[in-house]
Amino acid sequence: MISKMKHLLAALAISGFVISTPITAVASEPSAATLEEGKKLAFSRSKGNCLACHAIKGGSMPGNIGPALIAMKLRFPDKQKLVDKIWGTYETQTVPNSMMPPFGRHGILTDSEINTITDYIYTL
Repeated sequence: MISKMKHLLAALAISGFVISTPITAVASEPSAATLEEGKKLAFSRSKGNCLACHAIKGGSMPGNIGPALIAMKLRFPDKQKLVDKIWGTYETQTVPNSMMPPFGRHGILTDSEINTITDYIYTL
């Protein structure tokens, strides 16, 4: 009887783990049109304005306040942290005196625009 109870408890524990483990969707690669729109937003002086502070390949008249935007997948293996940095939540938690404006929190960019810019920046 004890052996059957152990098997039942083990089965319940395993099934509970399987049920509680989140299913992650495979992220699809952004389309060429999305990447081009992200680049356009990042280079736009009235929207993302990334060039005001960062050097970006192909950009003209970059600033030098922020780091060059290169090797972004190495710098941000978790893409969501890059989204959070641009939105403005990550900055306040990790670098409270950052010069980078919180684009999402201040309503400068929409969540959709931030995701599009992130898709582009993540390719650099």
